[in-house]
Amino acid sequence: MNVSTGGRRLRSRGATAALVCAIVLSPGPGYAAPGDPDPNTGQSIEDIRDQLDGLYREAEVATEAYNAANEKATEQEKRLTTLRKDLTRAEKRVKDLHALAGAAARTQYRGGDLAATGIQLLLGDHPESALDEASQARQAMRGLVNVSETQKTARQELGEQTEAATKELRKLRSSRADKAAAKQKIEKKIATAERIEAGLEEEQTRRLAQLEKERAKEAEARWTESGGSSGGSAGKGKGKGKGRGKAQGPGGGTRVNGAAGKAVDFAMAQIGKPYVWGAVGPSSYDCSGLTSAAWAAAGHPIPRTSQAQWGGLTRVSLSSARPGDLIIYYNDATHVGMYIGGGQIVHAPRPGRDITTAPAASMPVLGVVRPGV
Repeated sequence: MNVSTGGRRLRSRGATAALVCAIVLSPGPGYAAPGDPDPNTGQSIEDIRDQLDGLYREAEVATEAYNAANEKATEQEKRLTTLRKDLTRAEKRVKDLHALAGAAARTQYRGGDLAATGIQLLLGDHPESALDEASQARQAMRGLVNVSETQKTARQELGEQTEAATKELRKLRSSRADKAAAKQKIEKKIATAERIEAGLEEEQTRRLAQLEKERAKEAEARWTESGGSSGGSAGKGKGKGKGRGKAQGPGGGTRVNGAAGKAVDFAMAQIGKPYVWGAVGPSSYDCSGLTSAAWAAAGHPIPRTSQAQWGGLTRVSLSSARPGDLIIYYNDATHVGMYIGGGQIVHAPRPGRDITTAPAASMPVLGVVRPGV
């Protein structure tokens, strides 16, 4: 065997060994367990799920900040409109008073001064005319003093209203800036999450879906263990909530009537509509947009954001939760769902998802609030 032939054989053996290694080490069909690292990224499905959850959570926090800034800006715009109307009225009043002051001054001028009137009383041929003129002069002077004081007060009010309107305008600009910053953050987080999901392979997507089902089962068990109320059942209706049973009270006893029943009916009828951040219907909603719209439809308007709902509504214990109550999630109160009984909520989950039902314990529960009481 010459050197050339030996070299070719060695190279051939090397190539064969490399091919065998490649076959052994290359990823086969997606039979990995949910916790196994992804061969392409080194991340487990749990890691990917947690990363996505984190991004959507940050987007939801920013959404609630956006909603709060939007509500604040709306109120400030209303206040500014009212102040501008008040300002217009005050300016007109000052203008009218200025004209009245001029008229009073002209009346005084025509009546002469009181010293001249005294001479007319002593020397004049018609003292009664002098008395009439004196009376007119006194009235004119009193009117001039009154108009001057009123004018001064009106100008002071005008100044105060102008200052108040200026402050409201500054606040409005600040709220709009906060709103714009929150919007930018929301869009950035959602775009990042969507890029990750778009880059997933079909098998990874299947494993993520399986992981979510497993977590849902665990959440149902946690609700029972936590002592959460069964609160009857409003069903797990699909597609506008058709075929849903009547909601019932704690322990499956009293049916939910009145405002709570109407709120549940409304929320369940939105199932299948998409989550859109900042939306309050009718074609799409975010989490607090859904709950606020549902209770408004029931005739009991509630605060717009989940944080304001947590801070402004009556709190009840988890064990006494009943259909129509709102379950607030996370320590910063940035997600909300409506309890429908049976350990379930109806909610708008996150971007890319539709309004649906879910286990009430599928997220960390902060507490429960009850509108309409």
